[in-house]
Amino acid sequence: MAELKIDALVFDVLGTLVDEPAGLRAGIRALGPSAGPSAVPSVGPSAVPSLDAPGTERLLLLWQRHIEREQRRILDGDRPYLPSDALDREAARIVAEAAGVEDSAAVQELAGAARRLPPWPDTVAGLARLAGRFPLIGLSNASRTALLELNAHAGLRWHQALSAEDARAYKPDPAVYRLAVTVAGRPPERLLMVAAHAWDLRGAQALGLRTAYVARPVGDPPAPSDRFDLYAEDLADLARQLELPRGV
Repeated sequence: MAELKIDALVFDVLGTLVDEPAGLRAGIRALGPSAGPSAVPSVGPSAVPSLDAPGTERLLLLWQRHIEREQRRILDGDRPYLPSDALDREAARIVAEAAGVEDSAAVQELAGAARRLPPWPDTVAGLARLAGRFPLIGLSNASRTALLELNAHAGLRWHQALSAEDARAYKPDPAVYRLAVTVAGRPPERLLMVAAHAWDLRGAQALGLRTAYVARPVGDPPAPSDRFDLYAEDLADLARQLELPRGV
């Protein structure tokens, strides 16, 4: 640890600090009796959008695939930039249609589920402990307004929260990580990017940031070829590796 000199911590939010699938599942289940008997496209044969566990998972996958595909299209220059709110509304309409829901209020409520994501059990206490030693910067693909609501709902406390909307891009575009470097006013190698997604850490690493992988059930685990600076089981483990006493 002696050679790892860090002035600030930069945190991914979605999946790393909040359980995004859990919040989306809750929103999908809330469609409840509005759901009707129609087929779910592109998620497998004989898929029926009932809101039992398998049906909810199929609809969740439909949402996730849309978001991933459209963010990739934006990154590749195949689609103009749209903030996460707009992509969430698109995903909500697709999921609602697949579930046979036509009520516009229900679709709007479902889109809002992307802002009502529960924190992981160690998140709030872990951030508080780390904030006793380091400035904390949130760096999220969520839009400005979505990030504000998401932080409030999950009880996340930052010294600074940054949205990829300010770069009009999505991670892992280098422009997003530059937001954190600019705000911190430190060289990239003095910032530690913390994420549960190996793809996110690779993007930060390419710009010169140091990297810490935190294991989460919904993350993107490192490949054998990845070489991150730290590997942590949770935020308490990360604090231990950064040599923070428990009272800090």
